[in-house]
Order: sequence, then C-alpha cells, then structure tokens
Amino acid sequence: MKIGIIINTNEPETVWNAFRFGVTSLLMEHEVKVFLLGKGVESESILDKKFNVLEQIGLFVEHKGQIFACGTCLKIRQMKGSEVCPISTMHDMLHIVEESDKVLMFG
Repeated sequence: MKIGIIINTNEPETVWNAFRFGVTSLLMEHEVKVFLLGKGVESESILDKKFNVLEQIGLFVEHKGQIFACGTCLKIRQMKGSEVCPISTMHDMLHIVEESDKVLMFG
C-alpha cells in the first residue's frame, strides 16, 4: 500500500507519533511519503527529551521513507531545505495525495 502522511504541526509528541507510524508502515513493506506543511517544516529542529523526533526521522529515512518540505513554509520561517527534507511545492503534495492509497494528516 502507498501511504501519504501530511504533518502540519511542530508539537513534539504528534510529530514523533507520525514518524513512528511511518516507520512501522515501512517495516511492514508499505511505501510511505511524508509532506511537511506549515509548522511541520520545523520537524528536524524539534528537540524534546521525551519524544526523540530526530531518531524517528532517521529511522524513517533509513528504511527508505521519503520526506518533502513545503518551500513556501520554509521561506516564511527563513529556513532552507535539507538533504533529508528537500524543498517541495504544493504540486508535490498533490502528487503524494494522488498516488497514495491512504492519506493521513497529523496536526
């Protein structure tokens, strides 16, 4: 199954759970793509002692999950894309939605 996940928050527990679900899905041999939107583009900078978001992002990428980050949302925050989260567009998000069997929204 192809799963699309849209993350629209920087709340540590929610982002952590979204990526945990993504990792679990990848381990069950599903294809998973994440699109970071709004405050979600801040996911890589979340530092929380209880919810290790960076660890989950690392596992997600390690298991071949793909992450895309809204370029406009990054620009508003004066941020840049990264190797893990390249700058993307609404067209990219639309493609993820169109290609996915299931789409989940966190945030």
